[in-house]
Amino acid sequence: MHLVISMFQRWKQSFFRFMYGRYGTDQLNNALLILGVVLTILGWFSSTAFLTVLSYIPLALVIFRMFSRDVNRRRKENQKFLQFFNRLKDRDSRYFSCPRCRQTVRVPRHRGKINIHCPKCGNRFIKKT
Repeated sequence: MHLVISMFQRWKQSFFRFMYGRYGTDQLNNALLILGVVLTILGWFSSTAFLTVLSYIPLALVIFRMFSRDVNRRRKENQKFLQFFNRLKDRDSRYFSCPRCRQTVRVPRHRGKINIHCPKCGNRFIKKT
């Protein structure tokens, strides 16, 4: 029994050494994995193999992102995904970008035309919400 535990500990340590400096997983990887599994299941129930073949794309992206050593780029991709996903969940606000400094400004929805004040540069611009 001690020999088996020792063998698993060596495998665990070698896996940790292999993953050192690699990105790992994040929320975008989880979403891509769920998309791949859903497409695979839909492919099983459809008469064509197109969805099953299409499901390999997000699964391949998950593997690529997980083993990538370009941590900064993967982190930026995940940040963009989270910003997009949070905007989808935020139904009470609209997002505009300041024409002068490109700062993103959040304003309430359904207010008609409003005068928006940029908190970064102080620029004022009119948009319809």
